[in-house]
Amino acid sequence: MKIAVSAETTIDLTKELLKEYDIHTTPFTILLGDEAKPDGEIGCDEIIDYVNRTGILPKTSAVNEFQFSGHFSELLKKYDYVVHFSLSSEMSSAFANATEAAKKLGGRVHVFDSRSLSTGIALLAIYAAELVRAGEDFSSVVEKCGKRIPYVQASFVLERLDYLYKGGRCSALQRFGANLLPLRPQILVLDGKMGAAKKYRGKIEGAVRSYCLDTLERFDHPDLSLAFLTYTTANEEMLSVARNILKERGFKKIYETRAGGTITSHCGEHCLGILYINDGGAK
Repeated sequence: MKIAVSAETTIDLTKELLKEYDIHTTPFTILLGDEAKPDGEIGCDEIIDYVNRTGILPKTSAVNEFQFSGHFSELLKKYDYVVHFSLSSEMSSAFANATEAAKKLGGRVHVFDSRSLSTGIALLAIYAAELVRAGEDFSSVVEKCGKRIPYVQASFVLERLDYLYKGGRCSALQRFGANLLPLRPQILVLDGKMGAAKKYRGKIEGAVRSYCLDTLERFDHPDLSLAFLTYTTANEEMLSVARNILKERGFKKIYETRAGGTITSHCGEHCLGILYINDGGAK
């Protein structure tokens, strides 16, 4: 039995990690004015440069049902089944579109609502890939992955609220106050939605330290086999602080990845997150 593991490009994995875990992706579309580009072919730096030049936030478009149908059909030429992980249904229509496409394929495709974003999705896809490599059958992979979805810890800290304001996710007053003081907000993904949590005052490097420690204290039952350190832009001090805290906590494998075009379009510069599954390594 051959099982393909699939996701949208909002999984934010490098080409090397996609190849290592044999994960197949289908792209969101990013609109830079009148120019449409597939997510994955446009990177974080290009997004930020565009916003700095134009003052306009790119628009993003989810994979539609027709595109999903083609993606799944191509995979089923080589595989018996597909498990697909979608960006949270609270943030995008991708899950609904993938589900409709899967209905026409005779039960050979199972679509998960990851209830997460970015490398929070990647944690689930990598787990699925490991189950497939271990010889688990389709029903077992579906069951075990489904049980872990509620435990994905996805969060990040932002230097500024400019992109969230441009995207209509915070008010002008919130943006002004946060940037004036300055406040660095922690954003948590809970129940599939992004929401503000703690706020940190001062330099971003100090905010990263406090954010990482607070996150590990609140979500204190991690599967230490893997964590992601994912960011849009970050200086070496920010990365070193987060990296060392994860190492001290005992994570055996830490992947450092940059967010892709879709996530960057919503979060902006100097956005950094640590992501892991908070179920103590339940299998």
